[in-house]
Amino acid sequence: MNERVSFALKNVETVLGSVDQSSVDAACRMIATAGTIGVYGCGREGYQMRGLAMRLFHLGLNVGYVGETTMPALTQGGLLIVSSGPGGVATVNAHIKTAKSAGASVVLLTAQSDTSGAHEVDLVLTLQAQTMANDGQTAEDDILPMGSAYEGALFFLCEWIVADTKLILGTSAEATRARHTNME
Repeated sequence: MNERVSFALKNVETVLGSVDQSSVDAACRMIATAGTIGVYGCGREGYQMRGLAMRLFHLGLNVGYVGETTMPALTQGGLLIVSSGPGGVATVNAHIKTAKSAGASVVLLTAQSDTSGAHEVDLVLTLQAQTMANDGQTAEDDILPMGSAYEGALFFLCEWIVADTKLILGTSAEATRARHTNME
């Protein structure tokens, strides 16, 4: 395998190894019991979060992506799951404030757990990864530039959350596949 690819994979593996399992468990319980779920992330993180929304929909949950016209209202008993790798992103902080004002709980996925938004949420899931907030500090950052280490690990964390939530819900593979679109 290419040396740069091996380094990138090892980096993502190290980041995932830093994730606290009890926090993942707590997030999965929150997801499984939420009435309505909203999901959001900026930039490339948004693509990972859209994938999470799709998979949660496949599990049979009432979920939407913030900013889309099909996003349901978040109210008491609802849940907002946001990703802000570098932390302190104004858009994410605004969505956190709106969700909390509506009575919803909030889960924040981030690499910077000591930011303003992190102090306002119900649960912080930390991925100890290099992001745009701290890239360019080593020559190795050129392999996974800017937020790539965080974004790569975020994909796997989202799949981990879906797999564990599926177990909590007792959803079968057949039921999950039946909810996949037939309009492709």
